[in-house]
Amino acid sequence: MRKFFLIALTVLLAALLLVGCGGSQPKKIVVGLDDNFPPMGFRDEKNNIIGFDVDMAKEATKRLGMAVEFKPIDWSSKEAELSSKRVDVLWNGLTITEKRKENILFTKPYMENKQVIIVTANSKVKGKADLAGKAVGVQDGSSSVDAITKEAAILKSFKELKKYPDNVAALLDLKAGRIEALVVDEIVGRYYIAKKPGDYAVLSDHFGAEEYGVGLRKDDKELLTKLQKALDEMKQDGTSAKISKQWFGENIVK
Repeated sequence: MRKFFLIALTVLLAALLLVGCGGSQPKKIVVGLDDNFPPMGFRDEKNNIIGFDVDMAKEATKRLGMAVEFKPIDWSSKEAELSSKRVDVLWNGLTITEKRKENILFTKPYMENKQVIIVTANSKVKGKADLAGKAVGVQDGSSSVDAITKEAAILKSFKELKKYPDNVAALLDLKAGRIEALVVDEIVGRYYIAKKPGDYAVLSDHFGAEEYGVGLRKDDKELLTKLQKALDEMKQDGTSAKISKQWFGENIVK
């Protein structure tokens, strides 16, 4: 009887330990993001957080058997949010830079964001050289302005660099012929023109590129390995391409 009691007690303690450790409950990953960055992460008319990166994170965490929570943060304080463990990953069009690598562990790049040139579908502008003497639009204060400024000779050739409060207004002016090209983040540009198929074209020429990755804490190497495996599998089986086409009209996953 005593032996049976000890065995039963051991089984009970083991069960309690499993429950205490989360047992069958999947671990939750908290994704830090800017919820005002369409199409990567933003709120729809019902205030739900949606976007390309949101769909990618949902699919990856599902493959890991983990729950996911999307937590809007002050994007300018993203590294502090990550290091303080208020979020587990940063996944919202996060550019990989050497400086950020000092404090953040990155996945391999999953997307390359170029500063693309958008023209109307019937435009005679086929490359940067054709922008000479043309009115070119750009969103004021965007990274596109910096990208164009770095190519001083090309900028000098423009008839005008017209700055807009947002890219929607610039696209309307492009369609109306008030400007002849628009320089914009590829992810943003493709998102908007996908809604107007046949109206616009994206040129192969561009004003530079940057790579996006998922950011983790430096000591989360095990999670990085698992997450990278999920991202690799998503790319190989076409899931990433499918998500990309839904948001951008074509596959722009790296």
